[in-house]
Amino acid sequence: MAFLFSAFKQSREVNSTEWDSKMAFWVGLVLARGRRRGAVRTCLRELQNGFERRGSVPLGLGTVLRELLRRGKLQRESDFMASVDSSWISWGVGVFILKPLKWTLSSVLGDSKIPEEEEVLIYVELLQEKAEEVYRFYQNSALSSHPVVALSELRSLCAGLCPDERTFYLLLLQLQKEKRVTILEQNGEKIVKFARGLHAKVSPMNDVDIGVYQLMQSEQLLSQKVESLSQEAEKCKEDARSACRAGKKQLALRCLKSKRRTERRIEELHSKLDAVQGILDRIYASQTDQMVFNAYQAGVGALKLSMKDVTVERAENLVDQIQELCDTQDEVAQTLAGAGLNGLEVDSEELEKELDSLLQDSSKDSLDLPPVPQKVPSAPISDAELEAELERLSVCAAALLESGIILGRFIQTQTERLLHQTSAWL
Repeated sequence: MAFLFSAFKQSREVNSTEWDSKMAFWVGLVLARGRRRGAVRTCLRELQNGFERRGSVPLGLGTVLRELLRRGKLQRESDFMASVDSSWISWGVGVFILKPLKWTLSSVLGDSKIPEEEEVLIYVELLQEKAEEVYRFYQNSALSSHPVVALSELRSLCAGLCPDERTFYLLLLQLQKEKRVTILEQNGEKIVKFARGLHAKVSPMNDVDIGVYQLMQSEQLLSQKVESLSQEAEKCKEDARSACRAGKKQLALRCLKSKRRTERRIEELHSKLDAVQGILDRIYASQTDQMVFNAYQAGVGALKLSMKDVTVERAENLVDQIQELCDTQDEVAQTLAGAGLNGLEVDSEELEKELDSLLQDSSKDSLDLPPVPQKVPSAPISDAELEAELERLSVCAAALLESGIILGRFIQTQTERLLHQTSAWL
C-alpha cells in the first residue's frame, strides 16, 4: 500500500515495470470509482479525499489524471465546452468566448500539465453513456410526440437521471456535439429540438419549429386558464349553496350569475383550445405526409434508376431473340438426329435381317412351343394339365424376354456408335 500511495518516478524509463503496474492499478480504480458513483464530473481534490487512507492521500493521482487525459478517458470541462457551441448556457458564455484558441492549441500540441486540484474533469465514456440514456428516455416519453420541447420541461423530465443542473447541461452539450440535439433561445426561453430517430441527425431549428412551440405554449396556457376558471366556477357554485342555506337570496343569485359568466368564458376558451389543437394536429399530419412523400420520391427515383435501360421495345426484342434462338436450336437438333453424315446412314433392311438371325439363334436354344389349339376343348382340364401348360408358357415368356433384351442391347450399341461418330465429326 505504501508503494501504491507513493509518487511516481520522474521518468518511466527508470523502472518501466514498476511504473506501468502502479499506473494500471490507479487508472482502473479511478475509472471504476467514477462509474460506481455515476457522476460524470470529478476533480483531483475529490479523488484525493475519496482515496484517503489513514490520513494519507495518493501522491501520484496527478500523474494518473494526466495519463487519463492523454489517453482520452478524461477531458477538461473547459475544453469540452469550448469544443461545442455552449453560448446558450449562462455560465458557459465566458468559456465559449475565451477558450477556443486554448482548446485548439491543446488539441494539436497536447497538454502535459497536471490538472489543478479544483479543475473539473469529465469521464468521457460515462458522459456519452449518460447522454444516450437521456436521449432514449426522452424518445420513450410523452414529450417526444412534439418536435420541440422547452428546456425547463426537459429538465423536469430528466431530474431522476441528472443529479444537478450542471450535469444536465453537460449531457445536452454531448448530444449537441453528436448532432442529435439543437438548442435555441427564443424570447428569453430556451427551446430544445431532438432528432426524430435513434440514429438520425437533427435538422436546424426553423420557423415551423418556432411556430409549433408557440402553439404548444398557447395550448398549455389555455389549458391552465380553463382549469383555473373551472375551479372558480365550482367555487361560485359552492358560495351560492352556502348563501341559500343562510337565507341570503340576493347573494346566491350574484354567485350564480358569476358562475354563468365564468362558464361562458370557459366555453370560449374551449373553442380556442380546440382550434389550437386542431392546428397542431394538422401540422403533425403534414409532417407525416412530408415523410411519406419523401419516401415515395426516393422510391420512384430508385425505380427509375433501376429501369433506366429497360423499355418495352427492348423487352419485346429480347423475347423475340430468345424465341428465334430456341427455334434455331430445335431445327439443329432435328437435323442432327435425322441426317446421315459421312456415310453414317444404316440400311434398315440390313438391320432387320440381323435382327431375324439373332431371333433364330435364340429360338434354337429355347424349347419348342406347343401348337395353338383351334378350338376350346369341351372336356374339363385337370390340374396337372394346367400346370404343364403354365410351365410351357413360362418358358416361352422367358425366351421372348431374352430376345427383347438382345434387341435392346443391339439398338443401344448402334446408337452409341452413331453418337460417337457424330461427336467425332462435330
